[in-house]
Amino acid sequence: MNRWERIYNSSTYQGMIAQKTRFIVASTIFFVIFYFALPVLVGYWPEVMSREVWGVINWAYLFAFSQFLMAWVLAYFYTIRAERFDETSAKILADTAETEENIEDGEGE
Repeated sequence: MNRWERIYNSSTYQGMIAQKTRFIVASTIFFVIFYFALPVLVGYWPEVMSREVWGVINWAYLFAFSQFLMAWVLAYFYTIRAERFDETSAKILADTAETEENIEDGEGE
């Protein structure tokens, strides 16, 4: 079995991929719903979205601004999670390198 097959078959790798998939799918679903909420709200409830909150600033402007904030917050959370994925990847690579050395020395498989 080559190194890639050992990595792919490891439970650590499979767990990391599952975590990454869950995070990305959940983030994408949240982003799409949040993004399309503005045109839906403006289209179906213009009287609510046009109410002034502060001066000439209305709910639609606040919601549009919140989308910029949401994108930055989502990017921040992804950065934190990506660091964990990188740490896990490094551990997987180190473990398979040790396994390869053991195989070459005749201790494994």
